[in-house]
Amino acid sequence: MNQQPTETIEEIFINRGEEEQHQQLEDLFKAAEEGDLNLIAILHQAQNIFGYLPRRVQVRIAERLEIPFSKVYSVVSFYSLFSTTKKGKYTIEVCTGTACYVKGSQDILDKINDELGIEPGQTSEDDRFTLQDTRCVGACGMAPVVIIGDDVHGRVKPEQLPELLSQYE
Repeated sequence: MNQQPTETIEEIFINRGEEEQHQQLEDLFKAAEEGDLNLIAILHQAQNIFGYLPRRVQVRIAERLEIPFSKVYSVVSFYSLFSTTKKGKYTIEVCTGTACYVKGSQDILDKINDELGIEPGQTSEDDRFTLQDTRCVGACGMAPVVIIGDDVHGRVKPEQLPELLSQYE
């Protein structure tokens, strides 16, 4: 039985057009050797480089830190800070807490689905937006609340969404 040679982790990054990110990751390991970065700090910085933590990045971190992949994956899957799926340039968070829900947050989610064709947890085809529903953002007096990136928008009406989304190019 002939087995095809498997790609090295470096070849995987190169084949995906991620040479620059791979180099940044390698630079991160060099900095970690000189400093006192722990696994969570390394994962956080790696996520900043790639935008998320795909399996290939987690494998590389495990290899370079000489720890089992299972340890890396357990940290990534435990903390909500980390994502294993690609995110859009902007995250749209629609509050679905009680006050926002009563004031129409489900209508907002439905309108975003109509406009962008995505459900909570999905990313638009153009990688511009990732949609999330959030239980409460603590701004009940401004219900319903939509957060896009770092911007908080209160008393949002579904008909305002096309213009609101167009501000984030």
